[in-house]
Amino acid sequence: MLELKPVLAQQSMVSPTHYPVMVIGGAEDKVNGCAILNAFFNSAGAKLATIGVIPCASQEPSVVGDRYYQIFKGMGAQQVQILDIRQPKECDEERWLNVLSTCTGVFLTGGDQLRLRDLIGSSKFMAAIEQRIAIGDLVLAGTSAGAAIIGEKMISGGSSGDSPSQSLVDLTTGLSIFPDLLVDQHFHNRNRMARLMSAIAAHPDKLGVGIDEDTCAAFEDDSTFEVIGKGTITIIDPGKLTHTNYLSSSQSAPLSLHNLTVHILSQGDRYNYRQRLVLPSPVMPRY
Repeated sequence: MLELKPVLAQQSMVSPTHYPVMVIGGAEDKVNGCAILNAFFNSAGAKLATIGVIPCASQEPSVVGDRYYQIFKGMGAQQVQILDIRQPKECDEERWLNVLSTCTGVFLTGGDQLRLRDLIGSSKFMAAIEQRIAIGDLVLAGTSAGAAIIGEKMISGGSSGDSPSQSLVDLTTGLSIFPDLLVDQHFHNRNRMARLMSAIAAHPDKLGVGIDEDTCAAFEDDSTFEVIGKGTITIIDPGKLTHTNYLSSSQSAPLSLHNLTVHILSQGDRYNYRQRLVLPSPVMPRY
């Protein structure tokens, strides 16, 4: 399990300014306040940042890479590198490892999470990212497909639906950055509550995390995240689950899940995923 080095001994009472890992539900604001992208930019070093953009999940990596290049350069990043990796074997090449070594932040774009995993998973490149996150030397953010790969188990596809069922979700292995989590993105925007519940029925040892668009789980250390953005994060906790018929049901039959715990978190809320506990909101200063 990835252990993150605690960051910033002195933190704001309202919100920390440095997040080692940021998991974004997709469609983050790129035009107006850009709250999530600015939080990543500042975490990576602000105007001293060298940001590496990995657009390989997209079918149009050049177009997507250029868009984020313009955004981060427009914010004032010292340098923005596009790591346009097209083949899995490239992830073990010194040229990309050397570029990665100069980065203070890495941003995984949206697209196809299977493609992203197959390109960078089980590589020297990904191992280097994990090692540097663990020692507090690199900030990682992933949006949409870049968020889906965070857990040991990954939702690779499926459909929206009113009732959980086995047929509603396709599951495979992710990158295990946070092995305990099973993440779904574009969550309420694409009616994916039943899909995430179906995934949790298959893997009740995981914690379901459904992230809306323009919303981010911004991890502060090895166990706590804060919600940033306009939407919500839905937590599906099967820790007290007493029954599911997952193993005995047919593919299309509705699933039973008894005694699930569900939390809906919004801007500023904080959650400890190891203790599975909603944390008290910080006390706002009085003037």
